[in-house]
Amino acid sequence: MALVSTGALVLQTFPYSETSKVLRLYTREYGLRSVIAKGALRPKSRFGGLLEPFTEGTATFYMREGRDLHTLSGWDLVRARQALGRSLSAFAGASLLGEVVLRAATEEAHPDIYAALAHAWDGIAAAPTATQAERAVLSGAWKLVSLLGFEPQTDACVVCGRPVAPDEPVRFDSMAGGVACTRCRPVGRVLDPATRADVARMSRGYVPPSLARPGAHRALLRAFLEAQLAHDRPFRSLELFLEHAPED
Repeated sequence: MALVSTGALVLQTFPYSETSKVLRLYTREYGLRSVIAKGALRPKSRFGGLLEPFTEGTATFYMREGRDLHTLSGWDLVRARQALGRSLSAFAGASLLGEVVLRAATEEAHPDIYAALAHAWDGIAAAPTATQAERAVLSGAWKLVSLLGFEPQTDACVVCGRPVAPDEPVRFDSMAGGVACTRCRPVGRVLDPATRADVARMSRGYVPPSLARPGAHRALLRAFLEAQLAHDRPFRSLELFLEHAPED
């Protein structure tokens, strides 16, 4: 058993008993981990109200090799991100990003995932409008998906492998993981060049200043997540995010 300290993002919390709670953390040095915060639900807990979703801090815990649950010893707050709880759309979007990491991340260290999630949460919290917050969510989702190993292929057909021109009509094959040329996929809705280019840029972390067809972007993300990461377990936060999306 080793006592370790690491930067940590709180993805999820739930009660463990009348006085304790379990945290699902994404940590900078140890990847995805679960810890128990004993006594966290007591009125005079030393953790106070700090251990909530979207909070960032330095977690100190006793890590037991071969165990799924470790014991939290200390928590030094870095950022609370309380703004994410003041808007249902922002809360839903930030929850979706956390759920993506929960579904696909491992215990292997991946500092880029940590940084991308923290950056996306900050962008959502700082967005002055719901429309700008949505763009931060979409960009954050595609960036995380890519870092987790599911980057959508946008520059070549996923079926035949032929490079496709930037303005060439293509279709989006969510099951295959990217765009398909109309020869290989003769039936289905054509993906317009602007939306395809935006997905490619957002996969690299770019937050576009505007989106011509935000509804199309929501539909693409939904189809991709359900095909690639859901595995017959629907994303709980996805429907909430879509339900409270700003009007186009």
